[in-house]
Amino acid sequence: MLEIYVDADGCPVKDEVLRVATRYGLTTTFVANTGLWLPQRDSVRLVVVDDAADAADDWIADHVAEEDVVVTADIPLAARCLEQGARVLDPRGRELTNDGIGAVLASRDLMASLRGAGMVTGGPRPFEKKDRSEFLQRLDGMVQRARRGR
Repeated sequence: MLEIYVDADGCPVKDEVLRVATRYGLTTTFVANTGLWLPQRDSVRLVVVDDAADAADDWIADHVAEEDVVVTADIPLAARCLEQGARVLDPRGRELTNDGIGAVLASRDLMASLRGAGMVTGGPRPFEKKDRSEFLQRLDGMVQRARRGR
């Protein structure tokens, strides 16, 4: 059965994920390094992993299945999930695909190098209401496509 996995540490769209998951009756697993408040429902699960680097990423990558939906801003995790046939959406509503993940990884590495050299000092733009709306719309569409794909 289709499941949603959320890389939950710092994820700004937890409520939106729960809205879509509830609408479609989907199980949702939030994976984090610390405890989170989540509604008490049989379909909502929290997995707390240790605070080792990439522990949450490793847990998600080890459990995700083909056509599952993963919500993450972590590009290397996205690439790992795509390799397993999952669908990936970032918190701003950008769908990451096998066709584009190589360019996204390269851009991420380039920006990290530029930041390390002091050439780029800013980060991403602030998360806004329109990002939340875009995410909600894209997640709903992604879930519909994944359900048809199963």
